[in-house]
Amino acid sequence: MRGRGWQEVTSESAQPNEWDIHWCDREWLKENYDHTYFQEHVRICHFRNHYELTRKNLMVKNLRRMKKLVERENGKMSGQAFEFYPTTFELPSEYHIFVEEFKRFLGHIWIMKPVAKSQGKGIFLFKKLKDITDWKKGEYSANPDPSIPTPETYVVQRYIHNPYLINGRKFDIRVYVLVTSYNPLKAWLYRSGFARFSNQRYSLESIDDSYVHLTNVAIQKTAPDYDPEKGSKWSLQQLRRYLTARHGREAVDKTFSEMDNIFIKCLQSVQKVIINDKHCFEMYGFDILLDENLKPWLIEINASPSLTASSGEDYMLKYGLLTDVLNVIDLEGRLSGKEKRVGGFDLIWDDGQVMEDDSLWDAVCISSETPNSFLGCYNDDREEQLAKLYKSLALTKAKQSAAS
Repeated sequence: MRGRGWQEVTSESAQPNEWDIHWCDREWLKENYDHTYFQEHVRICHFRNHYELTRKNLMVKNLRRMKKLVERENGKMSGQAFEFYPTTFELPSEYHIFVEEFKRFLGHIWIMKPVAKSQGKGIFLFKKLKDITDWKKGEYSANPDPSIPTPETYVVQRYIHNPYLINGRKFDIRVYVLVTSYNPLKAWLYRSGFARFSNQRYSLESIDDSYVHLTNVAIQKTAPDYDPEKGSKWSLQQLRRYLTARHGREAVDKTFSEMDNIFIKCLQSVQKVIINDKHCFEMYGFDILLDENLKPWLIEINASPSLTASSGEDYMLKYGLLTDVLNVIDLEGRLSGKEKRVGGFDLIWDDGQVMEDDSLWDAVCISSETPNSFLGCYNDDREEQLAKLYKSLALTKAKQSAAS
C-alpha cells in the first residue's frame, strides 16, 4: 500500500473517517460496523455477516437451502449441481440424524471440525462412535445449566478416503475469489493459487496422523522433516500442467469447470443472506480437494485466508494477489468499470456468467467453452496487462477531455 503512495494512519492519529480503506480483522468489524458512518469512498475488507459462508455449519445450511430451492423450481436433477461437498451434519444439534447415517455406513471414516476455527485446529478423524463421546445421547437439554460450559459446535463429514495423490501424497487446492458486490453479484477469480501437500505419504492405516491427512501449512511446517526452503506447495499452473499431461486437456478442463460451478453456487447460496454494502468487499480462500476421479470437493471457505508467505514463490503470489485486489477495488479511480480482466483477476460473474473476449489462453487451457475463467492458466503477463490497461484508459480519458 505504501508502494502505491498511500499514507498509513492509525486509529489514534486518524480523525473520524479520515481514511479510505481499512484491512480490518473480523473482531474490528463486529465491534465497529454497526456504529460507524462510512463516507462514500471508504472500503473495508469484509461484509457484515460474511460468516454465513465461512462458518462451516452455516455454509452447509445455506447450500442445502439453495439446493432445495433449485430442485423445487427446476426439478430434482438440477440439484446435482450442488453435490460438491461431503455428507455433513452439525453437532450436537444433528447428532441423532448423524448416528442413523453412521449406522448405515459402518466402517466408513468420518472427520470432525470445529465450525469457526482455521489452520487445522481441533480436527480429527474417527471410525467409532465412542471416539466422540462428548456428543453422546442425553448430554444436552433445551435449557442447559448456565454454569456448565456449552459444548463447542462441530461439523462431522464423511471423509473423502480416495483423494487424488501425487507422489503418494495428498493435497488440496487454495483458490482466491474476490466479491465486490452481492447485489448484483459480482465476482472475480484469481488465476494463480497453489496446491498444499501433506508431508507424509497417504495411508488409511493411521487416521490419527495429522501429517498424512491434513494439508494445512500451519500443521505441515511442524513435521520433523519439513524443509522450509522447499516448502510443500505447487503453483496452480504447475498442477494444471501436471494433470493435463497425465489425463488430457478435456478431462482437466471439465474438472476446472466444475470448480467454477462450486464458486458460483456457493456465492449464490448466500446472495440474499449477506448484508450487501457498497463499502465492503471480500476476498475468500476456497479450499478444494480432488478425488481419484478428478472430481472436485469443497472442503471449506476462509474469510481471512492466510497472507503469510511460506517461500519466495509464495511471497510473489500473495504480493501480486493483494496488489490486484487493490487494483480491482480501484480507490484511485483509474478503471472504467467495464473490465473483464485486471491483472491476475478475471471477472467470472456480473449479475450473470461473464464470457471471455479474445484473451489469449495458455496452451493447456484452450477449451471449447468460453466462460471468462482462467484458473491455473498463464499469469506471468499480469504486470504487462496492467500497464497496457492503464495506458489505454489514460489515453481514452485524455481524448475525452480534449473533445470536451
